[in-house]
Amino acid sequence: MEEKKITHYSSTHRILLVGEGDFSFSLCLARAFGTASNMVATSLDSKDSLMMNYENALSNLIELETLGCTIVHEVDVHTMREHPLLEHERFDRIIYNFPHAGFNGRESNASVIMLHQDLVSGFLKNAKCL
Repeated sequence: MEEKKITHYSSTHRILLVGEGDFSFSLCLARAFGTASNMVATSLDSKDSLMMNYENALSNLIELETLGCTIVHEVDVHTMREHPLLEHERFDRIIYNFPHAGFNGRESNASVIMLHQDLVSGFLKNAKCL
């Protein structure tokens, strides 16, 4: 298959996507490449939770699987390097589009800022191992 490039990503890269919501970004990338065999897409949510919270999640997951994507649910970025399906994998690109610790008050609140900082720090510590 011919290499396809999109900005910082190539169809020849091994790509890990973390923190996916409804998996629409993963699907968009897969469609542009014409394949998702080079991709592992993960979410913090369980598959059941995704189905309840995102209208298009199921159809996005089905199409991603059809395109060859590996999908893994309940992956915490703080511990992803220890996940049995990821611990021996290495990636050329790791994408975390919207790191967010949740809605626990005002964004300007110091404790909320610290939660976000902890999330990004935990992600970076784990991503460097993958």
